[in-house]
Amino acid sequence: MRLVSIDDIAAAAARLNGRIVPTPLLPSSRLSQTLGVPVAVKAENLQHAGSFKVRGVFNALLARQSRGELPKGVATFSAGNHAAATAFGGSALGLPVVVCMPPNAVVTKVESVRRYGGEIVFTDDLFGTCQEVARERGYALLHPFDDPDIIAGQGTVGAEIIRDAPDADLVLVPVGGGGLISGVAAAVKGLRPGARVIGVEPVTSNAMTYALRMDAPAPLPSRPVSIADGLTAPFAGEHTLAHVRALVDEIIEIPEDAILRAWWELLDASKLLVEPSAAVGLAALRSGLVDPTAGATGTGTGTTVLVLSGGNVAPAGLARLDKVAEAV
Repeated sequence: MRLVSIDDIAAAAARLNGRIVPTPLLPSSRLSQTLGVPVAVKAENLQHAGSFKVRGVFNALLARQSRGELPKGVATFSAGNHAAATAFGGSALGLPVVVCMPPNAVVTKVESVRRYGGEIVFTDDLFGTCQEVARERGYALLHPFDDPDIIAGQGTVGAEIIRDAPDADLVLVPVGGGGLISGVAAAVKGLRPGARVIGVEPVTSNAMTYALRMDAPAPLPSRPVSIADGLTAPFAGEHTLAHVRALVDEIIEIPEDAILRAWWELLDASKLLVEPSAAVGLAALRSGLVDPTAGATGTGTGTTVLVLSGGNVAPAGLARLDKVAEAV
């Protein structure tokens, strides 16, 4: 299987010019002091539709348009961020969008899809229902992560990181189905081969770890559930598994309580409104599961980058932080 290349990511960046926000890489003096290494956060919560997902969606649709394959409509499946991004991208290109979402999807993410003009079908069988909708309407099925064009679009996150932090030693990436880490790893390893790329996923929603153990993108044996709802993909993909095997240094699993504590710390330290999925990288560092000093230089002088994947959090969800804040 051919992996996404630096040239693919450069082509994606050219397509996305003017379509996305080149999000800032913000140094965090507080996290740097706490962790003892230079730390910066890649603020994808400031992206259109509130997450990195817009990059992949726009690149996939624009790439299809350049090949004369732009469909009459798009069907997709998602717990939220890809759903909102697809509705946003479809609206910009004049395409109708149908999104299959789980019945328990976060309210703010449901509202985002509707705000951007997407139609929602609530279902427990996300992939099966999406296939049926696409077939009935003659729409194209846009996979949320297992698509080379999607991966190349997400790779622009990694390219921007190395552009803004050429000394990056370690990049920590949230993992759901694997589209983001596949693209980021392709960019980072292509531009700074010695840097480490580590993925982090909830132990209760570990589709990529399970796929690595099974040596295949097999569905999880039980429904994934996590406070980091943006990382609850029910399976990894063939393309994403191949990228992780080839390019990613390690995948870390994090328990729910560690994510919750890191979420509060990240909100407090960065003053950015991010969702729990964005906090898993910090959780891995704070749990001692990742040594930030063992990167390209091995001295701890290079930058550690936390990819903040999104900011679509329901206000009600913030209430869960009360007890954590009290304990700090």
